[in-house]
Amino acid sequence: MMKPNTSPRPLKRLLLAACAAAVVGSSLTACFPLLVGGAVGGVLVATDRRTSGAQLEDEGIELRSMARLRDNIGSRARVSVTSYNRQVLLTGEVLNENDKKLVEQVVSRVENVNGVVNELAILNSPTLVQRSSDVLITGQVKALLVDAKDLYAGAFKVVTERGTVYLMGRVTQREADRATEIARGARGVQKVVRILEIISEEEMQRLVPPPAKSAPAPRS
Repeated sequence: MMKPNTSPRPLKRLLLAACAAAVVGSSLTACFPLLVGGAVGGVLVATDRRTSGAQLEDEGIELRSMARLRDNIGSRARVSVTSYNRQVLLTGEVLNENDKKLVEQVVSRVENVNGVVNELAILNSPTLVQRSSDVLITGQVKALLVDAKDLYAGAFKVVTERGTVYLMGRVTQREADRATEIARGARGVQKVVRILEIISEEEMQRLVPPPAKSAPAPRS
């Protein structure tokens, strides 16, 4: 067993566990059935390859979608809206096919939305146990991505619904394949769905900030 003061990994896992616990305590007891940003979107964002403008637009897309869905669907559906670089993922549950189509239509008309991936299921809302399991899976996948030395964990957004892990982000093919392999190995994962924008290695190098240079030691 590694000593706590010899590696940053236990601290990272502790932070992830705390974040996951906070999400369980908040999202699972929320009064509103419409959720923004997926289960634990935004946790441990170390590097984001979106422009600052795209990040703001994604936040706006999620908020406007929630407001419009509340007006059109009300409380008869549980919909999670996750936007990454103006590509929107819809997860959750609706009562019938008509509501599934209506949710997609409403969100597709929101300003700045470039595309919608509709993964809504026609089911009753999941149990507390299932939703808690999804939160823990998301935390586990994020922790594994953080531990991977050959990936930038902050380049990925992770959403989990009913054991299915959705990966979003702007990544290279190598990063996409590696992250998929990691996610599939997480406990409780039933399937991995990739909603990724593939970029070249050259573009990735331009997007990744160079490591900070340490200040020279003062001369004695």
